[in-house]
Amino acid sequence: MATQPAALRGTAETPAALGAGGSLSVVVPCYNEAAGLEVFHGRLAAVMDTLGARWTVLYVNDGSQDATLAALLALHAQDPHVGVLNLSRNFGKEIALTAGLDHAGGEAVVIIDADLQDPPELIPELVAAWRQGFDVVYAQRRARDGDSWLKRTTASVFYTLMQNVGGDVRLPQNVGDFRLMSRRAVDALLLLREQHRFMKGLFAWIGFPTKAVPYDRASRHAGASSWTYWKLWNFALEGITGYTVMPLKVATYLGLGAAAFALVFGGQLIVRTLLFGNPVAGYPSLMAVVLFMGGVQLVTLGVIGEYLGRVFNESKRRPLYLVERVVAPREAMLQPRGNA
Repeated sequence: MATQPAALRGTAETPAALGAGGSLSVVVPCYNEAAGLEVFHGRLAAVMDTLGARWTVLYVNDGSQDATLAALLALHAQDPHVGVLNLSRNFGKEIALTAGLDHAGGEAVVIIDADLQDPPELIPELVAAWRQGFDVVYAQRRARDGDSWLKRTTASVFYTLMQNVGGDVRLPQNVGDFRLMSRRAVDALLLLREQHRFMKGLFAWIGFPTKAVPYDRASRHAGASSWTYWKLWNFALEGITGYTVMPLKVATYLGLGAAAFALVFGGQLIVRTLLFGNPVAGYPSLMAVVLFMGGVQLVTLGVIGEYLGRVFNESKRRPLYLVERVVAPREAMLQPRGNA
């Protein structure tokens, strides 16, 4: 009988076995967050000090172009709990998050953004649920203050779509990256090393006992979001194509529908010719048919191309990221894992 990987077996690693203590790591991906880092860290440290556990925070600088790295190094000099992971360039939030999880120690890991839209003050509730025996405790948004009507609407459409096309794994509604994961859940997640990473889908895929903690999402404390509508659109496409093969099925059904339409159109053309002769076909109807069929073919080729591009990128087997430097916290709960 095949043995289960060490990262996934053994009740000694379950949160219920950790008692009231347990060491905690916090992973914070950062991109151009210099303006708000001091306030964020002050609130985070105040919360973590109340939990009665050893803790560290690992800030991942994802190729920021402002003074984020300098601000992080200053925090490291002031606070022994702070570690800094500086990537060689901007790899995107999903990869930066993976890099942080690769290097985070502790018996549980909290993931949170630095913009203070997700309040650090919610962490004790996440920890309490973990100590009750849940491996994944995610924060679920009740309200999205600061988001425009358009952003709230498109987010709702995206989550609804992902819940209906995700197959056996359903993406929770209104859930971002803010969550706590037990060590065995983190180790299970890190077994998944695909290049195109949709972390919300990967979080849902690993399973394990899960609990939601509702909260109200605030506006950004400082700076502007780097998530433009164009980036959000591409992120949605990344999630859909990385999480499900439904677009390929849609392309198949679209092709079948076009073929059925052509069959019906050709049949009625034959009948009309037999009954009424063969008048010269109209130019507008001919152009409509040609443009329709051409559009169907181009859409289908585009969908196939998206998936083929993924196969191409995976086949190159490049590392997910490269690290420029690692500044370990003096609390020393860092897990160096190379440049994976």
